[in-house]
Parts: sequence; C-alpha cells; structure tokens
Amino acid sequence: MIVSAQIRAARAMIRWSAEDLAHHAHVPLASIRRVEAVDGPPPIAEGEVAKLRQALERAGVLFLDPHMEGPGVRLRKQVAAPADAHFVSDGNEG
Repeated sequence: MIVSAQIRAARAMIRWSAEDLAHHAHVPLASIRRVEAVDGPPPIAEGEVAKLRQALERAGVLFLDPHMEGPGVRLRKQVAAPADAHFVSDGNEG
C-alpha cells in the first residue's frame, strides 16, 4: 500500500504536473487532486491507486517498502555503459 505523500513526492521527482499524471495513469484529474490533498492512504479506489503507481513506475519511480524505513520513493538507477566499453570509429561520423 502506498500513501498519498509518496504519490506527491514521486510526481515532483519526475517533474510531472497533476495533468501529466492523470494522462499517463488514465485516471481523472479530480482523483489526483483528492489524493494529493490528504495524508495517509489515498481516498480513491484501489484500482485507481494501482494505475497511478504503474504510471509512476513506468516513468522511473521506485516505491520503497513502508515496513522497512517508512514510506518513500526514489528514482530507478540509470543503466550506464560498462567502464571498459569503447567506441570504435569507422571514420564516418559527422
């Protein structure tokens, strides 16, 4: 179960407006407004909460286990190229 503060924080981290989240999650903007106006469990249907979570996770947000250190969010690590990877030029760049 995620809490409203996690949704607010996640949206801020990826710089989405409430309208962006509503669009990506396919939920009414009014639902986003209700969620973000309270603390604790989101006051919307579980199905809508699941859609919000899925949209935010697709955008790179990880929801932290609230039973470990409390509810939180962070961004997924970007996968970098291995340090020993080298670019091989064929002379045709540019």
